[in-house]
Amino acid sequence: MAGKNLGPTFEAIMRNLQARKFSPIYILMGEEPYYIDQIADFIAENALDEAERDFNQTIVFGADTTAAQVADMARRYPMMAERQVIIVKEAQNLRSLEPLAKYSEKPTPTTVLVLCHKSASFDKRKKANSSLVANVEKNGGVVFESKKLGDRELPVFIENYVRSHNAQIDYKALRMVADHIGSDLSRLTSELDKVFISMPEGERTITPEVVEREIGVSKEFNAFELRSAIVNRDVYKANLIVKYFDNNQKAGSLYSILPLLFSYFQNLMLAHYCPQKNNSAAVAQHLGLRSEWAAKEYMTGLRNYSGMKTMQIITKMREIDAKGKGIENPNTPPGELMKELIFFILH
Repeated sequence: MAGKNLGPTFEAIMRNLQARKFSPIYILMGEEPYYIDQIADFIAENALDEAERDFNQTIVFGADTTAAQVADMARRYPMMAERQVIIVKEAQNLRSLEPLAKYSEKPTPTTVLVLCHKSASFDKRKKANSSLVANVEKNGGVVFESKKLGDRELPVFIENYVRSHNAQIDYKALRMVADHIGSDLSRLTSELDKVFISMPEGERTITPEVVEREIGVSKEFNAFELRSAIVNRDVYKANLIVKYFDNNQKAGSLYSILPLLFSYFQNLMLAHYCPQKNNSAAVAQHLGLRSEWAAKEYMTGLRNYSGMKTMQIITKMREIDAKGKGIENPNTPPGELMKELIFFILH
């Protein structure tokens, strides 16, 4: 779920935490804040009993403290507890990490120090940063890089999150959620949590109607519906949706559908080079998908679009994208460009 990491995965870290196996130092860094918050919040809520937190849990912000102060706090011993917890939020705002690099050479075994470094990874070109990471890895700590999920990974994340709440989501509803919310995992999980709360007792299937009602995504005539029509080469429905978009630009436009279609056909081009492209499991592995189920649309596309046609479509998309930005296009409106693109794809 956490994307490709050289170090421990999010799932492995959470398994250890749930087993109450705490490391002396956690460096949580990267562009995806969701996983960083999940790990830090679990430690804050579970490493200490509620009665122990007043004297043994400290939460500070990088802009309001220094690395030297954090290191001094980490060297303290807990008061009437097995451990103390120190969480540094927005650790990217710490100006210098030399004191923490020194501390990490011999971390206090009764301290759990969590550094939440959001927005980017540590700049390992700096000696102190490099030393800190190396020492943490050497001395039993955790270095985790939280990466943004790609479009191909998002459906699997949604499916797994829904399953973890003892529910299920049908394919159309899943694509509606993914296409409408995108890869903002904090917002995505918040919207899904609202759906879980709203569902009647005994009902555990998220349908397009539920998504439309609770998240506000229309189950008809959205970008996903158009892509599905194109994948299945349903000319009538695709043209019906394009006409609807032309009259209701808030529902869909050239600028919203072009990235979605480009991503699909780019992956479909890769699928054409799969040695076993008639095998959905092989296609899923070739595309780096996490499940055979996620290859469903690509298997349909392989049947409906040859490799040559796929390449021509990608070329056409680049042309339309340039025209949409005004390059060699003095006056053709976006709606007409969208119609031109869809006609080219389907014929």
